[in-house]
Amino acid sequence: MDAKDKQIATDLAYEIIREVSRVIRPYVGKPESGEKVKIGADGTPTSLIDIIAEDKMINILKNAPVLSYIVSEEIGELKLGRGTKRSIKLTDELRRTDLKEDEIPKFIFLVDPIDGTNNAIKEIPAFGISIAVSSVNQGRLATLNDVELGFISNFANGNFFEAEKGKGCWLNNEEVHPSNIINISDMTLGGFTKSGTSQASKLVDNARRMRVLGSVVLELSYVASGRYDAFLDLRGSRIIDIAASKLILEEAGCIITNKYGQKLNNILSIYEKTIIVAANNIILHKQMIDILNDNQTDFIGKVGIVSRIDQTRPILFAAKIIDYLLTNGREVTIEEGLAHRLTELKENPEIDKIINEVKEKHPEMADSFEDLNLNINFKQLGEKIFDFDCDMAIILGGDGTLLRAQGKMNPEIPLFGINMGTVGFLTEIETPHTFEALNSILKGDYYKEKRSRLVVSHENNQYSVMNEVVVMTNKPAKMMHFEIQVDGEIIEEVRADGLIISTPSGSTAYAMSAGGPIVDPKVAGFVIIPICPYKLGARPFVVSDSSEITVKLLKKGKTAVFVIDGQINEEAAYEEEIKFKKSDKDAYFIRTSTKYFYEKVKDKLSEGGIPKIQGANNESSCH
Repeated sequence: MDAKDKQIATDLAYEIIREVSRVIRPYVGKPESGEKVKIGADGTPTSLIDIIAEDKMINILKNAPVLSYIVSEEIGELKLGRGTKRSIKLTDELRRTDLKEDEIPKFIFLVDPIDGTNNAIKEIPAFGISIAVSSVNQGRLATLNDVELGFISNFANGNFFEAEKGKGCWLNNEEVHPSNIINISDMTLGGFTKSGTSQASKLVDNARRMRVLGSVVLELSYVASGRYDAFLDLRGSRIIDIAASKLILEEAGCIITNKYGQKLNNILSIYEKTIIVAANNIILHKQMIDILNDNQTDFIGKVGIVSRIDQTRPILFAAKIIDYLLTNGREVTIEEGLAHRLTELKENPEIDKIINEVKEKHPEMADSFEDLNLNINFKQLGEKIFDFDCDMAIILGGDGTLLRAQGKMNPEIPLFGINMGTVGFLTEIETPHTFEALNSILKGDYYKEKRSRLVVSHENNQYSVMNEVVVMTNKPAKMMHFEIQVDGEIIEEVRADGLIISTPSGSTAYAMSAGGPIVDPKVAGFVIIPICPYKLGARPFVVSDSSEITVKLLKKGKTAVFVIDGQINEEAAYEEEIKFKKSDKDAYFIRTSTKYFYEKVKDKLSEGGIPKIQGANNESSCH
């Protein structure tokens, strides 16, 4: 947007704010204003006062001399201007390449005509309008980063916020500044915490005071002006509600991210929502993010290392990491098998030749093996993995290596996976980013992700499960007959090649290949998938993780094998029961990447597990 276009957009925004304030005034404080007229485009009920406000806004943009796209709470997505009004789908419209120059709108307006509708109806002085204006780049989708102007007006008291990208923000024409509070115990927190999590409760309990005014738009702007120190919405805010306030916050020097501390750059759409965490400064924001993600350990003092030991490359890379950690003053313990292999390599008279061969085979890692320090007493660092007692365990390998390590060590030790396998879905990073990530972790710049695990009971034995349990015949090409119960109720009786009982983490592994759904790790549930069932109506079930699942074998004379995370094989006989329930001990992963789960699904699974660079030595794993 050039200066002329910004002035046009600003004049339109001013007119909308002025006229909407005028037309709703007679309806404020009137019970009949809350009459539900329809369901809005965002799926929520629309009140009479909302319709009055939005109609006025639409009429102004419709009769404007320029074309604009709008995204609004009640009407949805439109193309307005020059006396015309047309319903559109913004994402489709922006992708079009067939529009003539004079048919391309200048602006995208994201408008919530009244935020805090219930407050307006009851004449509680916390309701207002939010307008964000984005530039239009025809041929690509618009995101929150494209928003260049933001306007928020509190109709109840006349306070008016505005911001221009890169130029700052103002309240009633005076530059605003956030508070300087840096301790949670001193902060005034606003927002909505309806999440049912102990972490949210802990955050609220530790705050000095909590405010809930019922207007996301106004309360976010209060962080920018120092009235609040922080704000969060754990229900998920609509993009149209936060587009203007996000710009206002950032121009004031505040921080606004999602729950994991990742920057917000959502697509501009009526359907987009996001959890938001906003604070006056990075220090307070970091404390909030740590609490919300159950980060209890900021300082990493002792690190355990587990590596696949069937290839030279990960073993040598482990030596590089060990040297890095020791140099940075960390205590290190390594798996006994790795200690033995490193000692063998160190004492091999042809070690230089071996290193050069690895560098030639893996040129992308050649720099990592320059000045490799093997003058370390690796045997002294060796320890049984069962005895690991550390703040973090680094796993070098693919998902198979990670699952093996996780199954043997204390589940409370958070895992940091470096992918040296095929898919590496559970791992955090690829090898080129290792030391950049470790630098961040050692500074405390990370969060812990919690993943549910299963406990499997059979006879008098119990086993822990991270991904899945596969129950199948011990004779190839033979079917089994299963009875499946959930909390004592029989939900299915089926003949099939086998069954998979999967956690959300395992939903992207064998369970996915067998036709099961991909489940977000945050979902509190487990998946039951029949493998090649001989029954037309047999389908996967998603059940609550508070339920107990029981699988019974009904075919006399047949024995089944159940395989745990691809690592442990056990047998079950006719009429024996295998029980599954949620473990009271979760698994934890160290996360530093801004890549979210769904992006990882696309990146890792789009090629069916085949690496993009062919010819590399890769590890088979459960993914």
